[in-house]
Amino acid sequence: MDFANIASQLNAGTILPEGIVILTLLGVLIVDLILGRTSSARWIGYLAIAGLFASIVALYFQWDSPNPIGFTGSFNSDDLSIVFRGIVALSAIVTILMSIRYVEQSGTALAEFIAILLSATLGGMFLSGASELVMIFISLETLSISSYLLTGYTKRDPRSNEAALKYLLIGASSTAIFLYGVSLLYGLSGGQTELSAIANGIATAKVGQSLGLVIALVFAIAGIGFKISAAPFHQWTPDVYEGAPTPVIAFLSVGSKAAGFALAIRLLTTAFPLVADEWRFVFTALAVLSMILGNVVALAQTSMKRMLAYSSIAQAGFVMIGLIAGTQAGYASMIFYLLVYLFMNLCGFTCIILFSLRTGTDQIAEYSGLYQKDPLLTLALSISLLSLGGIPPLAGFFGKIYLFWAGWQAGLYWLVLLGLVTTVVSIYYYIRVVKMMVVKEPHEMSDAVKNYPQVRWDLPGLRPLQVGLVVTLIATSIAGILSNPLFTLANNSISNTPFLQATINTNVKAENPLLLPKLDSVSQSQPSVDSTAKI
Repeated sequence: MDFANIASQLNAGTILPEGIVILTLLGVLIVDLILGRTSSARWIGYLAIAGLFASIVALYFQWDSPNPIGFTGSFNSDDLSIVFRGIVALSAIVTILMSIRYVEQSGTALAEFIAILLSATLGGMFLSGASELVMIFISLETLSISSYLLTGYTKRDPRSNEAALKYLLIGASSTAIFLYGVSLLYGLSGGQTELSAIANGIATAKVGQSLGLVIALVFAIAGIGFKISAAPFHQWTPDVYEGAPTPVIAFLSVGSKAAGFALAIRLLTTAFPLVADEWRFVFTALAVLSMILGNVVALAQTSMKRMLAYSSIAQAGFVMIGLIAGTQAGYASMIFYLLVYLFMNLCGFTCIILFSLRTGTDQIAEYSGLYQKDPLLTLALSISLLSLGGIPPLAGFFGKIYLFWAGWQAGLYWLVLLGLVTTVVSIYYYIRVVKMMVVKEPHEMSDAVKNYPQVRWDLPGLRPLQVGLVVTLIATSIAGILSNPLFTLANNSISNTPFLQATINTNVKAENPLLLPKLDSVSQSQPSVDSTAKI
């Protein structure tokens, strides 16, 4: 085989964004090695951010590529993967902005932290487009192992060490379970590793309703449930969120979760089409448990980080409604919600980092009377919490509306009603924090706020934190009102992804056989949601 044929089969250009991240990672290590820890710390974060922005630009130019398949089917750079890879890269950019001051104040090396974070970003981006079992496993482990290292990065903090150990033990167990599930897939399909070939092999062998396939499905869902922190696979989440460095859990809550949902969509719709009803039933149970447990337990939390941990579990339950719906609107609403969740959740974590840097605590009671000392921080945290709760006209409100509307269209009436009820519950514990910051009288200030230092942004590392805070605050405020471009992007990413269109059309044919001629006459590029509607 000549070089031209090998190059055409590899189609290495599909991983150009990931290649840029790899070069950035090497650049960070080399610069730190040459200049030393003290000199490189001043601008090494900006080097990493520039590389990630270049990666996002490369993703933009790959949009609607005529030949998205790379490495003989192992990697798919379709529009769905481009959106999820963009979410992972954006979350890494904001995480670096919020981590520079935090890592320096903890007394640990910044370059190694950024290098491990870029490794996790790389794993998440590859996982978002992986369409072959070996590629999926390597990407998942790259993301997971980097996450374990980041969780225990502040070695002098016993809570960080404990969180890393728990995360490692539970994560290793979930990885083993997931690996056993995909090994069953490999055997049942007759030795295939590419996802579409697995589905064809299972259909040819007529084992679509076998016990082995059901076990493989359950084990695969267990691995995915751990990555998206869905109940009952959430046991690691509260302890890791409380003990790990705050920038790390900010990345895990958005970047890692987005990569997990990308894996869920691609693996379940491609490799398990013959048991679609079964995996939707399992995810319905996971969504119910996540929404109820996450929102109810969050009511009793006294730590902001633990409260956001249970909030993250509940948010995973909301996003699963779109996955269960399995329609164009369902998948598009998932992507839209993850896009706005990126800004509002990272805005909240930026505020928590800033407050903890100035006071040394993250207890909810210590936020009492904060408005008197730091109006900007109070405004940003209030906006992010109200958006997470779904208060109009903020971004989270429109994200939940789109998800619930897609679920209602798909006939998931009681699941949508449960989502509405648990959303009302969540508003209570979010508004409780806002009320504590804003309504408290001056004599009711907490000790931390009474001793609050003078607000200064000229200290080393605080300027990037301020940029991250302002950018995420503005995005959270206007992403709801100007949501049409984001939702158009989400719709187009689904319309331009062939394997999802095939799945959606198959579902429609199964549910509405009499409407088949009418549906076939509609262009695939026309979204089921009116993307030109004005919000």
